[in-house]
Amino acid sequence: MPARAIMFQGTGSDVGKSLIVAGLARALTLRGLRVAPFKPQNMSNNAAVTADGGEIGRAQALQARAARRPTSVHMNPVLLKPQSDIGSQVVVQGRVIGHAKASAYQAMKPRLMAAVLDSFHHLAADADIMLVEGAGSASEINLRAGDIANMGFAQATQTPVVLIGDIDRGGVIASLVGTKAVLAPDDAALIAGFLVNKFRGDPALFASGMTEIAARTQWASLGLIPHFADARRLPAEDALGLPEHGSAGGHRTKVIVLAYPRISNFDEFDPLRLEDGIDLQFLRPGTPIPGDAGIVILPGSKATIADLAALREAGWDIDLAAHLRRHGRVLGICGGYQMLGRRISDPDGREGAPGSVAGLGLLDVETTLTPDKALREVQGILTQDEVSFRGYEMHIGRTEGPDTRCPFLTFSDGRRDGAVAAGGRIAGCYVHGLFADDGLRAHWLRGLGASASDLAYESDVETTLDALAAHLERHIDVGRILALAVEPGPRTATTKP
Repeated sequence: MPARAIMFQGTGSDVGKSLIVAGLARALTLRGLRVAPFKPQNMSNNAAVTADGGEIGRAQALQARAARRPTSVHMNPVLLKPQSDIGSQVVVQGRVIGHAKASAYQAMKPRLMAAVLDSFHHLAADADIMLVEGAGSASEINLRAGDIANMGFAQATQTPVVLIGDIDRGGVIASLVGTKAVLAPDDAALIAGFLVNKFRGDPALFASGMTEIAARTQWASLGLIPHFADARRLPAEDALGLPEHGSAGGHRTKVIVLAYPRISNFDEFDPLRLEDGIDLQFLRPGTPIPGDAGIVILPGSKATIADLAALREAGWDIDLAAHLRRHGRVLGICGGYQMLGRRISDPDGREGAPGSVAGLGLLDVETTLTPDKALREVQGILTQDEVSFRGYEMHIGRTEGPDTRCPFLTFSDGRRDGAVAAGGRIAGCYVHGLFADDGLRAHWLRGLGASASDLAYESDVETTLDALAAHLERHIDVGRILALAVEPGPRTATTKP
């Protein structure tokens, strides 16, 4: 029997689409359904390595986990990874196909619909229900022509839509009713119902608001969802969810992450954020590195040379030198590891204009950005301490030099990664996701002089997904949403011109 499908779109970004789809994926899986999450187009530098050897947005990986099924490149067939204010790397079905400025990408979108539909039908062949997530706002009518992310996809597959509004940011009545006002009639006709998310307070106070929205839009009211406080325990959808300040109170070891403009895979620090003994802070450019930092982390970057320039413009290179004079520690991950070396060369213009720049010179290594991209899950040990780890590689570039003779990590297949210097106070590697490993995290925290809790991170994620599913079951008419889902339209459907 073919899968049914329903799509969740938003009145804007960060209204909670990803979280709601994850929660519904777990809820419907617990009801015994085979659920497949799907997002036609995502824009994020938070990505995950898939079981079939590609990459997708991290939010879709969480949704796959909620559905208790392996990740697949087909869950997010088009992934845009911003490298500048106007351009992105374009990943199709898990593989990089090139780079495009925003204007050029608009011209590409109709051609990408074939890949989107191929992936959609591929997943639908092994599912009872497809939970489809839109991107950004459903009301961006200036981008409607050739759209593959929202109403263009919904029309191509004749998938009914549930529209989500965020009451926490204010103006939710106007945003939902206004979306109905600006959409073309045939697009508006595909919206079958609406949800209001992130409500705080007495639901009775917004009962008339729900009634008014339903009356003005003629869409079914499917639920008023109270704020889910434990959402902070799950990976954020994108940089809009990036926390800027740590937790106050008590003596905590201060861990500083430099949030340069094109930071990537920052969700890997979530386990540190949940540790009671850690004050995790993401610093935006313009904020100096505090003098009492225990360690400064240079995270991954989608445009390493550009973010290195931003780091210097923020004065963080000077702050790092002072931090090291105070015997502080520095860790570089992926792009951050490349920045720590003596030089970064991009001869083919993989991440921007071709060229070569001096690195921070804190590690005696040099990096050349190369065409091939490493995408794989890895495991092994910390070379110096023989503590086991699990993580993943997602990078371009080859890093070589004298300090690599003292590698940070040794993989189970014998390969080595990273470098260590200054008696262990400076280290870098390409592997992401290290802190999700409870044993490694506890060992690392002890090395910082911080107390490690009994947090079992992976179990905590599972418990939180179960709680989210129960939360949605209480406040959403899940049965009605299932009744609204329909079998997808033909594989050969096309978008509006």
